[in-house]
Amino acid sequence: MKRLLAVGLTLFLATAAAGAVPAAAQSSDDQVETQIGQQEYQALQKKGELISNSPYYAVLNPIAQQIKRVADPQYFHPFQFILVHETQPNAFAVPGGNVYVTDSLMKFVQNREELAGVLCHETSHDIHHDVLHLYQKQQKTATAYTIGDLLVNLATGGRAQRAVDTAANIGFSLQTMTFSRDVESAADRKGAETCAEAGSNPWGMVWLFQQFEKADTGGSMEMLSDHPTDQHRIDDLRREFAANPTLFGRYSSSVANATPLGQSPRAVAASAARSTAYKPVRKPKGMFPPGSGYKF
Repeated sequence: MKRLLAVGLTLFLATAAAGAVPAAAQSSDDQVETQIGQQEYQALQKKGELISNSPYYAVLNPIAQQIKRVADPQYFHPFQFILVHETQPNAFAVPGGNVYVTDSLMKFVQNREELAGVLCHETSHDIHHDVLHLYQKQQKTATAYTIGDLLVNLATGGRAQRAVDTAANIGFSLQTMTFSRDVESAADRKGAETCAEAGSNPWGMVWLFQQFEKADTGGSMEMLSDHPTDQHRIDDLRREFAANPTLFGRYSSSVANATPLGQSPRAVAASAARSTAYKPVRKPKGMFPPGSGYKF
């Protein structure tokens, strides 16, 4: 949520700047999103968080390419997946197609499907233009609270200023959090579809949420959180999978079938097939005379 709010402020400044030129010359939404993405990249670069060379790319890139085949046609710019150094397991999408993945997340995920689930979820934010829409909703909400603030102060002569400001701040915070919960739930559903269409088991999203539940240090009420609780999201995904067996029915819910990081599902399947294939019993040396044709 904090990341979206920061990007939303950048969007406000970009939009305000665009308002200084004639309407016919104003940037389109796509151009504004591209500008925001470039500014965020420069900010991360300035802070020294971008990772250009890491063995984690050997794990990240094949999964990213698989997802791009499905996600790229749905957005105006090809997706790029970039590693950043941060202490918390996280990933975030920025308008313009950049999806940033923290090195801490690469250490946190247990299998290929969990990582793919995160990436699919994040591409959904850009496909849905969530930052742009969130800003527009915030702008309307802020305007409503500003008008209410003015009317109450006119009626009270300013005596209730502090109480009104406090109520407005809390109310505005809860409103924006509600928007974000809706956004996150929609991104979960879209992300699951993207993963399934890309050939990656969407149950990885569930497994990851279960991991976060185990790692939780206390949590908070969903009403006061900018993200739905992990269990809420798990339940929603289970219902989504059950409602569309054509798309999701071929995928196993068992984490025992997960793919180790750095390996493809095809390679794992081939390895499993080889391990169960018939192999001749190894005979002790000396059982066959020279020239018999048996090789060890």
